[in-house]
Parts: sequence; structure tokens; C-alpha cells
Amino acid sequence: MNKVDTLILPKGWELKKLEDLGADIPYPIGDGDHGQIKPKDYTTEGVPYIRVGDFGWGEFIPKKMVFISHKVHQNNLKSKLVPGDILLAKTGATIGKCCIIPDSIKEANTTSSVGKITVDQNKVMSRWILLWFLTPGFLKFIWSISNRAAQPGFNNRDIKLFKIPLPPLPEQQRIIAILDEAFAAIAKAKANAEQNLKNSKELFDNYLQGVFENPKENWEKKKWGDLCEFVRGPFGGSLKKSIFKQEGYVVYEQKHAIHDHFNQLRYFIDEDKFNEMIRFEVKPGDIIMSCSGVTLGRVAIVPEDIQRGIINQALLKLTPKKNVSVHFIKHWLRSNIFQKIIFDYAGGAAIPNVPAAKILKDILIPYPSLKEQNKVVDNIELMLVETQKLEAIYQQKINDLEELKKSVLQKAFSGELKIKKEAIL
Repeated sequence: MNKVDTLILPKGWELKKLEDLGADIPYPIGDGDHGQIKPKDYTTEGVPYIRVGDFGWGEFIPKKMVFISHKVHQNNLKSKLVPGDILLAKTGATIGKCCIIPDSIKEANTTSSVGKITVDQNKVMSRWILLWFLTPGFLKFIWSISNRAAQPGFNNRDIKLFKIPLPPLPEQQRIIAILDEAFAAIAKAKANAEQNLKNSKELFDNYLQGVFENPKENWEKKKWGDLCEFVRGPFGGSLKKSIFKQEGYVVYEQKHAIHDHFNQLRYFIDEDKFNEMIRFEVKPGDIIMSCSGVTLGRVAIVPEDIQRGIINQALLKLTPKKNVSVHFIKHWLRSNIFQKIIFDYAGGAAIPNVPAAKILKDILIPYPSLKEQNKVVDNIELMLVETQKLEAIYQQKINDLEELKKSVLQKAFSGELKIKKEAIL
């Protein structure tokens, strides 16, 4: 049962099935081409062919729009779209994404993973349906009916039977006007909070860059190889999945450096294999670094309490030498200065890869005394704590605004929205 069945509706409202609100046209509720339109039919101009990636949660936001010829369009009229049509993603992880086709799209087609709905505008406004699709209750409902097969989803018959609280058109217009004004104010407040969040992140990044970009006169320049021992992970063939065990010594992965954690352990080797690969053992106080992809250069310090193990082929292990603070090296590696260096050495390849250790060892690092290193680390981490406090404040503000939007939507479809935007905020 749809939770909407239990709603107590305001006077003058009705509970309507979506199929009762469809326009008097062939296939008012349908979907896309069912595989009739293929990538070979795509063109750079013509009739827009709208896919799930072209819309978001309530917005039409095409990013990589493709087109089809008018001939292909005419051969697939069941999937034809016109301005005012509502699209609803109905399969996979994108279930619930929705939008309204804007007036700028005079004709279009869509795929079978998208439900298309043409409503009778004398009965219901397209935007009323769209806003209902965005309510937490509706999203929860469609996910509840989608888990009936290996591939989550629902079909056109499900869409026809969706029940919607429906007030008279003038009331729809009044509520939509309040919601649109409130959502605009929420969006503005959210944009401000997101900018403040970005600024707080940049504040720390700029501070960190300044530390290493403007070293004191008594700092030396040292080669990285003079400060750390380097061990690149073993060749991939040394760690075939066929040798992995259910337990034993851990094989640490790229994700442990990327996300700076040492849990979610998946791969293990036995003691014989571990002893054979003892050179790659990680120990507390080592640094591990991601060696490829967009996460090239991400680092983590190995903590005291890790389970004994080795690095895999996608990691570089760094062991600081005497009088070198591991935290000082970590912060230098996380600075924009080093990140630029490492990607410059990667040479702009499609999949960036760490250069040879011989090259890395010659990179120069601003290097003070151990006492000064520890002081620098203390100041950096104090700044990090303060900026993280700011980030937490702004992130909470963003979360609160999202919850407010959901709450306002829910009230609107319960007939409780009798206030203006200023009162909502």
C-alpha cells in the first residue's frame, strides 16, 4: 500500500491515480524506445534524445546531450516528448530522478529507463506532479516497489497506479507559488553555505601552501630521497588473487591511502608469502602513497594499531629517516605545491602514474630542524582543527537546509502549507 492511502486530505482534495490525470492522447504514460534507438543513431544535431544523465532531482540539466535524426524520431513516436512532459527515472541507482521538459525543447525522445508522463493541464499542473515525485514519502515508496528483482526498478503500470493528493487547480497554483519562492530562498541560503564551506577548505589549503612556499631563511633545501626510504609496491604478478587467503597478513590497497583509513580489509596472504615479501611490510609511522589515477599523491600515515601486512602494487611506502617528522612530510605531501609537482611529473597522461623512485628522490623539500618541524606541524594542525570546525558548521547548515526543503514539501502535500516563504525560513 502506498503511504499516501493513509493521508487525511484537506477539504476539497482528492486522491487520484496518475492514469486518471493523463492527457487525452495516445500513450500519455509511457517510456522510451525500448532499444530501438542505438548509439549508431546519435548525431550532433537534430532531435534531442534525452537520457537519465540529462536531468537531476527536479531539474533538466543536460550535460552531454545527444541527438537523433528526424527520421529516427518519426519512427519512434511512442517515446516522443513535448514541453511540459514529466520524466521519471525508473531503473537502477538513479530511481526517482525527475524533471519537466522545458519549453525550449519542442520535440524529443527518451530511453526505456525513463517513464514519461503527459498530464491533462485542466486537471493537474505538471509541476505539481514533479514536486510530488520529490517528496520523501514518494521516494521511499518507489524504492519499496523497486526491490522486486536483481535490477531495481518499476514499470509503466506501476506509474499509472501512483496515487497523488490533488487539490483544485487554484490551490495547486497557490501552493506551488509558495514552494517556488521558498525553494529559491533555500537555494540562495544553501549556495551561500556551500561557498562558505569552500572558502573554509581553501583557507586551510592556502595556509598549508604558504608554509612551504615561503619557508624561513634558516630552512634548508633537502632532496626527498635524503629524508625518506622509498619502497614501491611489488609487481602486480606477485600478488595474484589465487594466492589470497581468508585471513593472515593483510595486503593494503590504494584505498587505504586515498581515504586515510586502515579498515575494510579484503586481501590476505599466508606467512610464507609474507616472509617472501617482507621488503614491502608497512610499519607504524610509515607513509603510504597512492601511485596512479586521479588520486595520485594521496597519502596516509600508518597508525600504531594496524594489522601486520604489506603494500600492493598501487602504493609507495615512505619511511622517514632520523630527525624527520612523519607529520611534517605528510603535510608537505598534502600541500598543493607537492600535488602540482607529482602531476607535472606524471606528464599529463590519461591515467597519471607516479614516476620512478629515482626521479622522486631528487625532488627538493624545504626542510627545517626537527624542533622547527614539530612547531610547524603544531601550527598546521591547529589551523586544521579550526577550519574543520568551520566546515562542520557550514556542512550542518547545508544538511539543515536540505531537511527543511523536504519538510516543506511534505507539508505542502498534506495541506499544511498555509504560510509564506518568510515564515518558512
